[in-house]
Amino acid sequence: MEITVLTLSFVVFLVLGVPVAFAIGLSCLATFAVEGLPLATAIQMMVSGMNVFSFLAIPFFIFSGELMLHGGIADKILDFARSLVGHMKGGLGLANVMASTLFGGISGSPIADTSAMGGVMIPIMKREGYSTDYAVNVTTHASLTGAMMPTSHNMIIYAFAAQAATGVIAGHTISGVSIGDLMFAGLVPVFWIMVCMLTAAYWQAVHNGFPRRADGTSMMQKFPGWRAVLTRLVAAVPGLLVIVVILGCVMGGVTTATEAAAIAVTYSLLLTSVAYRSLSREKLFKALSKASRTTGVILLLIGVSNMLRWQMAYLEIPETIEAMLLHATHTPWLMLLYINLIQIALGIFLDMAAHILITTPLFLPLAIQMGVGPVQFGMMLLLNCGLGLVHPPVGSVQFVGCAIGNISIGEATRTAWPYYLAIWVAICLVTYVPSFSTWLPSVITGHPVF
Repeated sequence: MEITVLTLSFVVFLVLGVPVAFAIGLSCLATFAVEGLPLATAIQMMVSGMNVFSFLAIPFFIFSGELMLHGGIADKILDFARSLVGHMKGGLGLANVMASTLFGGISGSPIADTSAMGGVMIPIMKREGYSTDYAVNVTTHASLTGAMMPTSHNMIIYAFAAQAATGVIAGHTISGVSIGDLMFAGLVPVFWIMVCMLTAAYWQAVHNGFPRRADGTSMMQKFPGWRAVLTRLVAAVPGLLVIVVILGCVMGGVTTATEAAAIAVTYSLLLTSVAYRSLSREKLFKALSKASRTTGVILLLIGVSNMLRWQMAYLEIPETIEAMLLHATHTPWLMLLYINLIQIALGIFLDMAAHILITTPLFLPLAIQMGVGPVQFGMMLLLNCGLGLVHPPVGSVQFVGCAIGNISIGEATRTAWPYYLAIWVAICLVTYVPSFSTWLPSVITGHPVF
C-alpha cells in the first residue's frame, strides 16, 4: 500500500507539472501520513540530508563556473578552438565540440556550458552556412562533458549518495567513494567522449556538405596560421588552469574538495577581475544571483531526496528491485546492460541531481555484486544522466540549446542520433572496460581504485 502511494503520487505530481523537488517531497509526506509516522521525522531527514560539510563545495563550484561564464573566459576558449580547427570541413562544429569540452571543465555544468557556448556559437554557425539542428545538437551534446569534469558539483552529490556503499571487489574492501578518485576518473572518459563527438560532428558535416551558402556553394574559412593559434592558446590557458588548480589541491592531499572549490573561486575572481578585467560589478552580482538560485534548488533536491532514501530503505525498495533484477539474470554483463537501460529511461524524466540521489542507493549495491566499484559506477551514472539531459521530453540541456537556436525539440531530435550513438559508445566503454575510468586514479593515488 505504502509503495503504491509513494509511486503513484510521485508520478501524478510529475504529470501535473510540479517541479521534481516538490514532487518528491510531497509524495514522501503523503507516504509518511499513510504509514502513520510523525511528519517531524520527514523534516529531520530533509534537514540532515542538507547538513553535510562536503556540500559546501557545491556553491563554490557553481560560483566559480558562473564567474568564468560572465567573466568572458568562454570567448577566449572559443577563439582558440576556432583558430585550430575552424578551417576544416565542418570546422565550426569541430571548434564548438572542443570549446564546449574545455569550458565544461571550467563550469562543471552542462547547462552553463550550453548557455555560454550556444549563445555565441549557434547564431554564428547559422549565419555561416550550418543548419540550426546541427548547430544545436553539436553544442548540447558536447556540453555533457561538464558533468564529468573536476569542477562538477554532481560528483559531490554522487559521493554523498554513495557514502554507504560497501562490498569486496578483487579482494579489496570497498567503503564509500573518494571525491578525488572521481575527479581523476572522469578525465579519460571525457577525452574519448570529445573524440566521439568530433567524429560525429565531422561525419554529419561532410554528409550534409556543411558549411554551405543558400545557393549550395562552400563557405570554408582559411587557416589563420600557427602563430595565431599559439597566441589564442596563451590567452585561453589561464582560464583552463582552474582545472589544474583543483586537481593539484586534491592530489597534493593538503585540501579537501570543499577547500579546493573555495580556492577555485578565489582563482576565478582574481583572473576575471584583476588579470582580464572583464568582470564588472553588474556581472559579479549576476554570477552571485545565479549561483545562489542554483545552489538553493540543488540543496532542496538533496534534502527531499534524503527523505525519499529513508522512505525507500524503510519500505525495503532497494532489496525488492535487487531481487527482481537477480531473478531476471545472474550474468554480469547482461545485468549491467539492464542497469544502464533503466538509468537511461529514468534520466529522461528526472533532473540530474535527483536522478543521482534516487538511483545510487538502488543500483550501486547490485553493481558492486557484479564487480563494478563505486568510482566506475559513478562514471556510468553520470553518462546515463547526461544522455537524459539531451533527450526529450524533459532534456533540460536540449531545451536551452533549442531555445537559443529557435528550433523545436522534435526538429533537433530527428538528427541527433549520431551524438546519442557517441554517448552510448562511451557508456559501453565505461561499463565493460573498468580501466577506462579507474586506470588514471589508480596511477595517481598509487593504489587500486574500483
